[in-house]
Amino acid sequence: MSKVINGKDGQPRCAWSASAPEFDVYHDDEWGYPVGDDVRLFEKVCLESFQSGLSWRTILVKRENFRTAFCGFDWNRVAEFGEADVARLLQDEGIIRHRGKIEATINNARRAQ
Repeated sequence: MSKVINGKDGQPRCAWSASAPEFDVYHDDEWGYPVGDDVRLFEKVCLESFQSGLSWRTILVKRENFRTAFCGFDWNRVAEFGEADVARLLQDEGIIRHRGKIEATINNARRAQ
């Protein structure tokens, strides 16, 4: 059971949401809500993969960079990525530069097709 606190705006939230400024919006608008949009679901799966071994805050801070790097998580576009794209992404300081995670995202896009 998560402890509930009142946020700076007076709204009740899980205590973990107070640990980083990015967490308030994530807690209020995303956490615990079902996802019915396929692109949004693909984004969440990809970001969860990148998060492995890291903090979720790291991912949230870089999320817009991920969206740019992976074409808004349009899996049809990502599925077309090749080795040149992998090399480009490995140089992109705005995202997590892990070859296995990048290649898994491209592979997952191909599976999503």
